[in-house]
Amino acid sequence: MSIRALIAIAGLVFLTCSLSSVAERKTASQGTAGPGRQEPQSGASQPGTRPTGDPQNLFSKGQAALQDGDLDGAEKAFRKVLTMDPRAGAAYSNLGVIAMRRKEWNQALRLLEKAAKLEPKVSGIRLNIGLVYYHQGEYGAAIAPLSSVVRDQPDSRQARYLLGLCELFTKHYDEAVSQLEPLWPQDSNDVMYLYVLSIAAHNAGKNDVDERALARLVEVGGGTPEFHLILGKAYLNRYQVPEATAELERAAAGNANLPFLHFDLGMAYMGAGDNERAEAEFRKDIALEPELADNYEQLGVLYARLQKDDEAEKSFREALERDAKSEGAYLGLAKLYQKQQKLPEALKMADAAVRLSPETHGSHFFRGRILAQLGRQKEARAEFAAAEKTIDRRLDKERESAGELLVPNPELKQQPPP
Repeated sequence: MSIRALIAIAGLVFLTCSLSSVAERKTASQGTAGPGRQEPQSGASQPGTRPTGDPQNLFSKGQAALQDGDLDGAEKAFRKVLTMDPRAGAAYSNLGVIAMRRKEWNQALRLLEKAAKLEPKVSGIRLNIGLVYYHQGEYGAAIAPLSSVVRDQPDSRQARYLLGLCELFTKHYDEAVSQLEPLWPQDSNDVMYLYVLSIAAHNAGKNDVDERALARLVEVGGGTPEFHLILGKAYLNRYQVPEATAELERAAAGNANLPFLHFDLGMAYMGAGDNERAEAEFRKDIALEPELADNYEQLGVLYARLQKDDEAEKSFREALERDAKSEGAYLGLAKLYQKQQKLPEALKMADAAVRLSPETHGSHFFRGRILAQLGRQKEARAEFAAAEKTIDRRLDKERESAGELLVPNPELKQQPPP
């Protein structure tokens, strides 16, 4: 199979990936935001419209604490600023940054929206609003604030790349290319950028951009760990497990700390039935990416396969703690509880899975089985019918494309450089 076909296959499932941190560990020691680092931006440098001595001093102390990672001290200082100057947009902005670092996304959004009303000209606040939506997987909502940043600052690499990703994830392929292509001069040596641009251009029918990106990807990526990772994922999506394992192990030999590499190796080993090595790889990835829900979900699947019900339940619950929209974790719990004859609990989990992914036939089918066991035959038949319809729609979709593949691709959610 050609490289073009493999690359296309590798990118077909990105729309269902979980949101996750990508390369924060690679840049944390440098103290600056680098490629993929999820680093909130400081919204403003002044405390507000009443710059008296005390608020200024408190604000400076809060900034210093924030830079040192003392979130509690920074929060205390900024809240004191607001008691003196309720219209201090910069204080609200930095409180929003603190909430982002704590991954308190709803709180962050409230604070940042307040800051944006008080400081409408500060693009960094709108960038952070876009980042919050991005972290929550609300890519459509992120487009407006990110677009406003790009309009104000056309040279903002982070805002433009994030906007391009959000356009891609919402299937606005032409718009994605228009945002990503201007980054070529500075990012054409970045394998993941070229990979994403190629996928966007391929789906937009922009063959010239697609082929240029693909040729450059082969040129700069051939032999690199990142390129072996991409090819490994492509083989994995084709269920060619030996080929996938070989490519992923080559990637590991070159860079054992490559983001998501151990997750993909875990998937490959699990596909080969090597459960012990699969578990070890998922654990390695958890050490590198502790907030990636996919690792815990797949551990749950693995433990359920091994009849380790308690460990499976714990892993599925840990996945949901990190991603409340993990349809696979809900379905895994539903199957677990159904096996244990905890039918009301199983139905509750199946209900959640169906709400999150109404186009997944497996969720409808399994919910139908539980309803049948509960004696609710009419509702069960409706679920089986829904499952059949989703299968028909999926088959139609597969006739029009290369297929709907199931291996998660969290690496495509990599964030851009600032």
